[in-house]
Amino acid sequence: MIEVKDAVKRFDGFAALDGASLSVPDGSVYGLVGPNGAGKSTLIRHLTGIYRQDSGTVRMGGADVWEDAELKRRVAAIPDDWYYFNQASIRDMMRFYRGFYPRFSVERYEKLKEVFNIDEKKTIRRLSKGMQKQVAFWLALSCMPDYLILDEPVDGLDPVMRRQVWSLMMGDVSERGTTVLVSSHNLRELEDVCDHVGIMDHGRVLLERSLAQLQDNMVKLQVVFPDGMTEVPPELPVLHSSRIGRIHTLIMRMNAQEATERLTGYHPMLVDAVPLTLEEIFIYELGGADYAVKDIVL
Repeated sequence: MIEVKDAVKRFDGFAALDGASLSVPDGSVYGLVGPNGAGKSTLIRHLTGIYRQDSGTVRMGGADVWEDAELKRRVAAIPDDWYYFNQASIRDMMRFYRGFYPRFSVERYEKLKEVFNIDEKKTIRRLSKGMQKQVAFWLALSCMPDYLILDEPVDGLDPVMRRQVWSLMMGDVSERGTTVLVSSHNLRELEDVCDHVGIMDHGRVLLERSLAQLQDNMVKLQVVFPDGMTEVPPELPVLHSSRIGRIHTLIMRMNAQEATERLTGYHPMLVDAVPLTLEEIFIYELGGADYAVKDIVL
């Protein structure tokens, strides 16, 4: 299990982490989402042992991450700005990784060569951004990690390769019990793979739930009120509302059944519950209309 509790990290007085806490169950895929500057990358650098928190705890499998060499041998990471030696070929970096990871599997490395189909003798810096990201996955998955920490992992990959790397990672989760934490702005993609989601802002994890719990805690309804009723009743607990013609679209923090029952008293002509996407949940959990797209009139 990955456990972060009340982690604080300050840079020149600015709190990049301000009491952040999260819990990632073993063998799960956890999506960490939030706006730019929320503290996601800072938190990831603590999980990989690059930064040490000013206070609080950062643990994996019950052990503190900072300066625990044995633990770090069980953790593989792909940061947004993946590092490699300037003149290194793929095979050079394979040898480098093999020296740090005792469970590095040369057999798996050779099998993945068929998946990624990149000449291992090529200098990495001469590869495209997407091919460099493929190399990062090739090496990280060959390390046979217990924990896989990813920051914008599929950025730059084409749709076919995105599906391929997700398939490989999900295979490790189901077969080896690998625990995956992934930070990404591609919420549609996370919706397909994540068991749990944490929403982060201003250095804190505002909430974390299973994806099913998140979707059950908020509902989008399309409603047509009776003739003569043009406005949404003010006593309804509506997070956000919009209107096209007679159809009102309401976002309410409750499940679909409860919301429908609340609206029954107004004798609507139509009530239709529509599933919320993770992107919509993210917007309205972070502040509703304040985070919505704004129209600017020039």
